[in-house]
Amino acid sequence: MINVKAPSGSRIEVSAAEVARVEEIVRRTVDPRDLQLVVSNIGVQPGFSSIYTSNAGPHTATVQVALHEDHRVSSFEYMERVRRAIQQELPHLSTFFTSGGMVDAILNQGLPAPIDVQLSGSNIEAVHRAATDVASEIRKLGGVSDVFVPQDVDYPSLRLDIDRERAAALGLNQREVVDNVITALTSNQMIAPSYWVDPKSGNDYLLTVQYPENRIRNVLDLRTIPLHADRAKDPTLLDAVTQVTPMYSPTEIDHYQIRRVIDIYVNPATEDLGSVASGVTGVIAKAKLPAGIKADVRGMVQGMRASFRSFALGLMLALVLLYLILVAQFRSFTDPVLILLAVPSGLTGMLIILFATGTTLNVQSLMGVLMMVGMVVSNSILIVEFTHRLEDDGMSLVDAVVNSCRIRLRPILMTSFATVFGLVPMALKLGTGSEAYAPLARAIIGGLLVSVALTVFVVPAAYLLAYRKRGAAARGEER
Repeated sequence: MINVKAPSGSRIEVSAAEVARVEEIVRRTVDPRDLQLVVSNIGVQPGFSSIYTSNAGPHTATVQVALHEDHRVSSFEYMERVRRAIQQELPHLSTFFTSGGMVDAILNQGLPAPIDVQLSGSNIEAVHRAATDVASEIRKLGGVSDVFVPQDVDYPSLRLDIDRERAAALGLNQREVVDNVITALTSNQMIAPSYWVDPKSGNDYLLTVQYPENRIRNVLDLRTIPLHADRAKDPTLLDAVTQVTPMYSPTEIDHYQIRRVIDIYVNPATEDLGSVASGVTGVIAKAKLPAGIKADVRGMVQGMRASFRSFALGLMLALVLLYLILVAQFRSFTDPVLILLAVPSGLTGMLIILFATGTTLNVQSLMGVLMMVGMVVSNSILIVEFTHRLEDDGMSLVDAVVNSCRIRLRPILMTSFATVFGLVPMALKLGTGSEAYAPLARAIIGGLLVSVALTVFVVPAAYLLAYRKRGAAARGEER
């Protein structure tokens, strides 16, 4: 989905011509075998149909591009190609690209972008100027593909000032004047809807009244609109009771928690949302916003940060609960510490493979961390538990540690490699939809490989250091 915005004030005919050029770029860039259809929605219409589009005026449009399910090139690759072509051929257009998927919309909390910087204040013009300055600084950040301000405050408009005394003398009130103007420019659908029910079929029809399309072509035609009222026998011209002056007005006024806001939509160029969000936060912190203007960051980044905080708390609680369970199982405060020594090596392997494969630290990779911790701890339990068993059978400390590592190495390798081989197709994104779970698989694979290589050395060595005094006492008793 492409949100297109021409210079503010562009007529609908100009916008349609610009959108036609955008469609031509899409059809030229996308392989015809992959392209299914292109649908464009240009401008807005008064009425309920306007709620189904994000367009704010005749200079805005929405272009939806659908690909076949078996398309050969990624949709994100096509988006990048079309984005570069539009920037080169149509630099005067502002565009914002989204995947158009329901999942992204849900993760973004209903917002079009994963990062939405909202500036709020009472003076909408000052807020828009501040938003424009912040947006220009965000464009300079690395890893940002789109920066888009959907609202405009410089749309050419006409202001009607009604002379109440003169209108009352002519039998008119303000509401009647406004209703006549709306009916002349659009229709009376919104102010005086009327329905007629067909007695034969029972179907109801909405009846509206409106002027011919080309009746009002300039300001002079607008001034000569006849005004009708219930209390007046003869119509009155609009120019007789109003003063028409040109002005600039906002195309749309958005609110969040009552406050009027201007949005800055930010799209990251890659999957690394965290670094882009940190850069945006830094820009906002350095920006010298006027008094009374507040900046907030919303969108997917809110959920990401909340998830990370919850995960950090959950991971700490999981480790504490795991330690307490191991204390009860082994009836010792030392053995659980030895067992948990396998966790740092697993985390090291996870970070190494994520860095080597260019994978970000996201929710999926963090879920892989939880699964990996359980697997490496089970391997460590095998060594510690079997060492105690050999010592109970009368074997010396050193011999028990050596034999435990040698005997338990085979089951540890079998279970670990079975898990690694089973996750390889997911890590390589070989299956449909597996790219979403690739970070999880890579985190587990990296953590298991490094942990298996180090656990058979780190845990036994720590076991010897922890119980060397007990081994020395046992040798003294034998003497």
